[in-house]
Amino acid sequence: MTSRKYPIADIKILYGLAAGRCAFPDCRREVIIESTDADESKQIGKIAHIVGHSDGGPRGDPDYPREELDTYKNWVLLCPTCHDTFDAQDNTYTVDFLLKLKADHECWVRTSLASEILGVGFAELEVVAKAIIAATAPISADFSVTPPQAKMERNGLTKPVHMLITMGLSKSKEVYSFVQHVAEMDVDFPERLKAGFVAEYNRLLSTGLMGDALFEAMHEFSSGGSQDFKRQAAGLAVLSHLFEACEVFEK
Repeated sequence: MTSRKYPIADIKILYGLAAGRCAFPDCRREVIIESTDADESKQIGKIAHIVGHSDGGPRGDPDYPREELDTYKNWVLLCPTCHDTFDAQDNTYTVDFLLKLKADHECWVRTSLASEILGVGFAELEVVAKAIIAATAPISADFSVTPPQAKMERNGLTKPVHMLITMGLSKSKEVYSFVQHVAEMDVDFPERLKAGFVAEYNRLLSTGLMGDALFEAMHEFSSGGSQDFKRQAAGLAVLSHLFEACEVFEK
C-alpha cells in the first residue's frame, strides 16, 4: 500500500470550492474553528477519499488509477463525525453517493456566494480593502492589462474558477466606485490595494502554487480567511475586479 499524500495545491482547491465546510447537507459544519483569546484557529476538517486509498479499505477499488488517489478529484471535505460515519458505512455511502455529494455541495457554495454577492456594498468592501492593504508592498508602475479570458487561459484556470470570476465581476462597477470614492480622500489607495494583492500573489507563487490552487489561495487571502459567505463574496468581488483591471495574475 502506498503512503498517503496531500499535495497543498489540491488541498487549496478542495477547501476553496467547499468553502471550508463539511459537504454533507445535513451538517455543513465549518471545519476551521476561529481563534479565541486563549487559542489559535484550528483546522478540524477531514479529507475523505471517495475511492478508498487502500484496496481493502472503505470504497477500495484496485482498478482506480493510483496517481489520482491523492488528488482533489478523489477527495471530499467532511467534518470528523461525517468522515468516520461514511467510512464505517461504506455500503451506504458509496463512491457514487460521495461524488454526487461533492458536486451538490460545490453547487450550493456557488449559489450561496451568488446570493451574498448581490448585497455586497461599501461596508463589506472596506473591510476587505483594509485587510489587503495590511500586506504592504512597493507600489508598481505597471498599468498594462491583459484581457480576462486570455489571462484565465494563461494561468490554466478551469471552469469552476471561470464561474467564480464571472460572479465576482458582476460587482466590478461597485468595486470601482468604492476605490474611486476612497481615492478622493487617499490618492494612493488604489495602488496600495493593488500592491497588497501583488505581494501576496508573489508570496504564494514562490511556494509553487499555480492555476486554480493559486486563485483559491488568493480568494482565501482576500476574504481574510473568513468562512462567512458575505465576507467571501466581498473578497471575490475585489479579487475579480483586480484580476480584470490590473496584472495581479500572470500576463
